[in-house]
Amino acid sequence: MSRIGKQPIEIPAGISAKVDGNVLSFTKGNVKKELDFKGHVNVEVKDNQVVFTPKSDDRSSRAYWGTYRALANNIIIGLTQGFKKVLEINGVGYKAAMKGKTLEMALGYSHPVIFDAPEGIEIAVEKNTIVITGADKQVVGQVAAKIREFRPPEPYKGKGIKYSDERIIRKAGKTSKK
Repeated sequence: MSRIGKQPIEIPAGISAKVDGNVLSFTKGNVKKELDFKGHVNVEVKDNQVVFTPKSDDRSSRAYWGTYRALANNIIIGLTQGFKKVLEINGVGYKAAMKGKTLEMALGYSHPVIFDAPEGIEIAVEKNTIVITGADKQVVGQVAAKIREFRPPEPYKGKGIKYSDERIIRKAGKTSKK
């Protein structure tokens, strides 16, 4: 039994949910998010709750049961609270600034690194931190990973872009022989 899949999802006030074929859609104001569950699970909306049940009792069907329940829950959390990732920039001369919807970073290269924020993502820069917020958990994580990829942290001095909760395991530098 899926411990995640069998829990119903409470639909908060202000959000409406409906099932149309193999698509579960959530609406809040003029924002609409859809989840295509491709017929892998049965979905019902009743009594202000979304209930998921597996199509059959085989292993893959039970795996889809918990997965699609978690994806639907993430859509509701995204519509009500949103998701946030915080990146830190460490290094002498490393800095970032927003110019409109474009993030411009100086990361030790001979040129500035420019990153355009995708639709639905807000990027804010405060001193040496970059805060990425949005309603879609997957897109927020993907944008944070792409920005980190421009200059990942190196293990000797810790210079680069890292997640705020990431711990860099340091290596010992060169030592001289006496």
